[in-house]
Amino acid sequence: MNSAPDVPHAEDELGDDIDAELEDEDMYDLVMASTTLPEPPRPINWNLLSSGDAEAEWLALNQWVDQIRRTYGLPASVIPPFWYRHPELVWELSALHLHWIASYDPEQDASGPIAWHTDFALARERLREWVATCGTRLDRDRPTRQTTWPGETPQPPIEDEVIANRMEDFIAFVAADVQVRQGIEDEFIRAKRAADRARNDERS
Repeated sequence: MNSAPDVPHAEDELGDDIDAELEDEDMYDLVMASTTLPEPPRPINWNLLSSGDAEAEWLALNQWVDQIRRTYGLPASVIPPFWYRHPELVWELSALHLHWIASYDPEQDASGPIAWHTDFALARERLREWVATCGTRLDRDRPTRQTTWPGETPQPPIEDEVIANRMEDFIAFVAADVQVRQGIEDEFIRAKRAADRARNDERS
């Protein structure tokens, strides 16, 4: 008499499913361990950037500013062409840029973009105030006027500078900024080497 065919027990099927899930988890952990995920954006302190980092941040911020002013049709009274010449505009736009990066990060929840647009509306009002105060225009620029406190040297007379080519001016501005930062770094290295030599001479 033929024996009855083996019928898989529910416990066996459950065990197989668990083993498969564990194998999938192991594979997932292996893949994630070998995958370099982008770091979350961090605040940018423009006063402390190295020459190389500053150049990269200038270019990234310039590209993003050009993107949003075109996307949202922003006038020069909100984002003027020569924003990079004014620290108050640089700090505001840089903060807005980082907020945008964080809000549209794939790991962010779905409410990130609307939160950014809410803050963007407030930022536009601040930008209007900054632009009106600094006096920069569509085709010309001047340094932001500074209030002279008692005992300080008055600011030299300010005159508008007509700028015919915005991109050329931006490139020259960034190059000058990078050069200044590089000079500070070189001076620091020279001073450190001199201090190290003096310390070694004392020991010998």
